[in-house]
Amino acid sequence: MDRQRGDTGRIDTGRIGAAEAEAWAEVVATARRTAAEGLVVGTSGNVSARVGDTVLVTPTGVPYDRLGPDDITGVDLTGRQVLGTLRPTSELPLHLAVYGATDARAVVHTHAVHATAVSTLVPELPPIHYMTCALGGPVRVAPYAAYGTPELAAHAVTALIDRTGCLLRNHGTLTYGTTLAQAYDRTAQLEWMCRLWLTASSVPGHTPSLLTEAELAEVTDRLKGYGQRG
Repeated sequence: MDRQRGDTGRIDTGRIGAAEAEAWAEVVATARRTAAEGLVVGTSGNVSARVGDTVLVTPTGVPYDRLGPDDITGVDLTGRQVLGTLRPTSELPLHLAVYGATDARAVVHTHAVHATAVSTLVPELPPIHYMTCALGGPVRVAPYAAYGTPELAAHAVTALIDRTGCLLRNHGTLTYGTTLAQAYDRTAQLEWMCRLWLTASSVPGHTPSLLTEAELAEVTDRLKGYGQRG
């Protein structure tokens, strides 16, 4: 693909492919949505999308409302920057690990309040609702590791085995999908289920009823035919 740099070293975005430009717009819109819907505060959290062998990712320390088309930030699958001049998110190792271990085409990482609270209480989110199945089963909590480290990335990949989302202990959420819309929806569902479990668990003298493996298996099978066809 034809990309040129000017004297400043900045890539001429006019020569970036249409697919990359469209994906970047979706990355920015999704990042803004995480902030607008209270899943992140300030510049916390990050979003990425994969186009071929390029990963478009939100840059570190830049408020999402300041990002525009010329701020496109992209790396190859080894982490080498190939698009833009803004430094990628410090959680780049986390995103690249997910792309390397799964069929993900988009990743959303947030610091959602209820999900982060749950990550400090249990090793996995109890199956409080049948939408557990939309994430592949009970959502695991990855052990704590400092942000931006290979250790955090490794813990997350393990927690994601046969799942499309996980909690990061004392940190936040991580979900992926074949599209950014799907990855975001999974993040929102995960936060909602965490809020539901915390709410039910807070009622004195009562313990929330949980779904059995058989009940989850039935829903998993039913979800295969859910939605529009064709």
